[in-house]
Amino acid sequence: MDAAWPAAERAESGGWVLRAASGVTQRANSVWPRDLGGDDPHRQLAALREARLWYRKRRLPLIFQIFDGPRQAALQAVLDDEGFTRQSETLVLVRRSGAEPWADSSADSRANSGGSDPAVEISSEPSAEWLDLWWSVDGRGGTDELAVARRILAGCPALYALVRDDGGTPAAVARLALPSTGPAGPTGPTWGGLYCMATRPDARRLGHGGRIIRALLREGGARGVAGYWLLVMASNAGARSLYAHAGFREAGRYLYRQERPKRHLTGC
Repeated sequence: MDAAWPAAERAESGGWVLRAASGVTQRANSVWPRDLGGDDPHRQLAALREARLWYRKRRLPLIFQIFDGPRQAALQAVLDDEGFTRQSETLVLVRRSGAEPWADSSADSRANSGGSDPAVEISSEPSAEWLDLWWSVDGRGGTDELAVARRILAGCPALYALVRDDGGTPAAVARLALPSTGPAGPTGPTWGGLYCMATRPDARRLGHGGRIIRALLREGGARGVAGYWLLVMASNAGARSLYAHAGFREAGRYLYRQERPKRHLTGC
């Protein structure tokens, strides 16, 4: 997951990976506590001070991307004591390549007619239309932020899917990240990550999401992908239903812990 969404800047500090990308997306601008530091709060507080300074130099808030479970309990307690907020609870869903395909529905049955779906366009680079649709749905910011996001996308081999509506206008897009592949071929068991699932608001509930997932799973299967993961907000009931229908099951969950801004009192 870290390699599939690479930050522009990275540093190691006390077993933690510090990541920054001009504030574009929480994933690329958060601490990944790869080494949790055991149960020693003093070690964790020392690492916390170093991380706070690193992000302060970049004028970014200090945010942790941290899984929720017993192994993370000690660090979670330190962050609670330090007043870090809890944000954006996210589910990690997985699907093995050989998992049973989901049943057809009237909206997306065209995508299951065998072979590739000619209505789903696949490319190795995001087109201008792909970027425009994705950013209009999920983007935060203007052209400068989009340029940073595009560099994040380019940091990992990936496939980009786009499906059009009956009028030929882009209706939905998605990205299949393939971080264990590169110019020399696979470097280990290949897993793919589904990212950037975005459907135009007026084109939702018409089966475009299901068609684009099917197309990317087929493309991954043709490349020997052993399994897939995707990330979805716990609060997004509609997307969770679609992914469950597609055979994805929860494997874990994480949330973002952000340091509360300190108010500087002024006046008398």
